Amino acid sequence: MTRSADHPIHPQFLTRHSPRAFAEAQVSDAQMLQLLEAARWAPSASNNQPWRAAYGLRGDAGFEKIAAALNEGNRIWAGRAAGLIAWASRSFVTRAGADVPNAWAAFDAGTAWGFLALQAQDMGLFAHAMGGFDAAALAQSLDMPQDFQLHAVIAVGAQGSPETLPEDKRAGEAPNGRNPVAAWAAKGGFA
Repeated sequence: MTRSADHPIHPQFLTRHSPRAFAEAQVSDAQMLQLLEAARWAPSASNNQPWRAAYGLRGDAGFEKIAAALNEGNRIWAGRAAGLIAWASRSFVTRAGADVPNAWAAFDAGTAWGFLALQAQDMGLFAHAMGGFDAAALAQSLDMPQDFQLHAVIAVGAQGSPETLPEDKRAGEAPNGRNPVAAWAAKGGFA
């Protein structure tokens, strides 16, 4: 599928997608740090930068901890990724020496994930965020502090052949379309 925009935008937004088929190629620590560096520069409310990440590269203990928490449907394909990242945010911010709820933490963490996804694409990699995981088990295995909230697990790596996927997952490998802007945005109020 070839994507096309209804309004002029940078081509990176049309070519970014989230495949499930990953190649056996590895990602280095340096490449993973590049991805996380891009996320670092995402905007955040009052510059609190509430996003938090724990990652592992295929073959190491961190990867295995994250993979073990995935639901079976995700583990089948995400286990082939070069890296897995547990993506969270700190749901409190310290102000005047006291922790207060950070209502924008999830919004900001999502923005940082978007920056990471675009950096992956720029590096010839792909990133696929998923919500199918056991949050309690993952939090425990990664020693996540109580004031964090898990949002996603992100698989990263080079795109592989759809033939490596179970047959029922292969059709979803092509970039998909999006609802037009008019379907979800209206001038002057919510339609």
